[in-house]
Amino acid sequence: MKQLIGYCGLDCELCDARTATLNNDDELRAKTAKLWCEMNNTDQIRPEHINCLGCRVEGVKTYFCSYLCEVRKCCSARAFETCAECPEKAACDKLAPFTDNEVARKNIGL
Repeated sequence: MKQLIGYCGLDCELCDARTATLNNDDELRAKTAKLWCEMNNTDQIRPEHINCLGCRVEGVKTYFCSYLCEVRKCCSARAFETCAECPEKAACDKLAPFTDNEVARKNIGL
């Protein structure tokens, strides 16, 4: 499987956090932090946390991916490359926020 597919099935190549990191774009970091705080009902994600090269590749990860992402924690604990390997993926509460994304749905086999 392509290394830049995240545990949740999203394509890290299309992620604003990765784009901001590769382009050293502080404006995109701020926009992404604000959006992720809103999406995840938290105030813990700051622009300086938006540095990531990809969920499943070596290198820096965002604060969200490192500490808050329940999908990443679950896949890591169960030794899955992605949620596609999980027999419970269709009914997973952790994965539900990502399954509205058509690319993620395809990548995890939903």
